Amino acid sequence: MVALHEADLKAKYAGAFLPDQLDRKYKNAARELIWQWFFPATSLTLVPETQERYHLHETVVQKAIKQAVSRAKITKRASAHTFRHSFASHLLQANYDIRTIQELLGHSDLRTTMIYTHTVQSVTLKEAKSPLDF
Repeated sequence: MVALHEADLKAKYAGAFLPDQLDRKYKNAARELIWQWFFPATSLTLVPETQERYHLHETVVQKAIKQAVSRAKITKRASAHTFRHSFASHLLQANYDIRTIQELLGHSDLRTTMIYTHTVQSVTLKEAKSPLDF
């Protein structure tokens, strides 16, 4: 990835696509290594008057995970979804609120995020009390 990034800089390519118009806020960010994609595309995407490197299709990442799991001789099924599920479960265990988890996972409907709640036991930090108990 570093060699590809250096070759892009030498060829004076525009850099990576940046989200939310960050390229206007940070003029050189698109050309910095930190903004390059973890799985960069092998070819450039033609954009009017510029060329930028775009990320690969999600299936390429899925294949890379499958190969890594195979090379590591992991006998259980592991996929990108496994990592998402594990990530959500760990956030729940750390007592993150469900709305934060929804946003991090990119779910538009909270019910989709609620599916993960079955994976961990509830860890409530405070007990609800009736106003009559005071």
